[in-house]
Amino acid sequence: MISKEEIAEKYKEIQDEITQALEALDGKARFEEELWERDGGGGGRTRVIQHGNILEKGGVNFSAVHGKLPEQIKKAFGVDEDEFFATGVSIVIHPNNPWVPIIHMNIRYFELNENIRWFGGGIDLTPHYVDEDDAQYFHGELKKVCDQYSEAFYPKFKEWADNYFFIKHRDETRGIGGIFYDKLTPEKAGVSDQEIFDFSCDLGHLFPKVYSELVNRSRHKQFTEAEKNWQLLRRGRYVEFNLVYDAGTKFGLETNGRIESILMSLPEQANWFYNFQTEADSKEERTLSLLKKGINWV
Repeated sequence: MISKEEIAEKYKEIQDEITQALEALDGKARFEEELWERDGGGGGRTRVIQHGNILEKGGVNFSAVHGKLPEQIKKAFGVDEDEFFATGVSIVIHPNNPWVPIIHMNIRYFELNENIRWFGGGIDLTPHYVDEDDAQYFHGELKKVCDQYSEAFYPKFKEWADNYFFIKHRDETRGIGGIFYDKLTPEKAGVSDQEIFDFSCDLGHLFPKVYSELVNRSRHKQFTEAEKNWQLLRRGRYVEFNLVYDAGTKFGLETNGRIESILMSLPEQANWFYNFQTEADSKEERTLSLLKKGINWV
């Protein structure tokens, strides 16, 4: 099994690859980097891009932290050990144009000891307006990567994403889903530790290809003020999920994580319109009809 240090180093390389690709995609904005250290041990590289041609706000964060696990996390994990190590890359991109989707990716590794260690992560897409061709392309590319390791991965992880990225109080999914997995071990996955790690890296390499394609399909589309307002409302839903349900946000806050890095996922602007109702047979109504679990995109 590859060491935790080697995993962290590879994830750093993936952060570099993705930030370079996103800068090239935007053509204007550049990432600002902030190096930080965690009080309990370890640290990371926060990279944020803002006010670009396409990317209104985005972050590509790397962290490798260690230290003592808080009591509430120990109870949640059902473990007695104190010392933990966690590393990963986390990405959220909020575009300017309502026709370009929000995207999120996370790959991570967690270790308590030789016997308790696992991988987690996934990619999901949150269009402001659901384009069914884009959804089919996105899910098709994810399935290709999954199938290289196990034909069971895509259906299992797709269902996991549908259930995880669900805004219960709105009875709608955050977007069109993707794949999600957590606490993945060889016993659960049916493949080796090395293969799970390789799978996570392949997802990282897939990210710039898929998002560049989706951006370039819609980056030049014109939009109205009403469509911009709809985008801001959908961003509000995104905020609700991340602050109420997101496990990574909760873990970061409960382990004394860096607040700016944890809340990097939030957009620069979002709106909450009181009792907003979509018009019958509108693009907005169509989008809401597709924010459901269990849609087979491939």
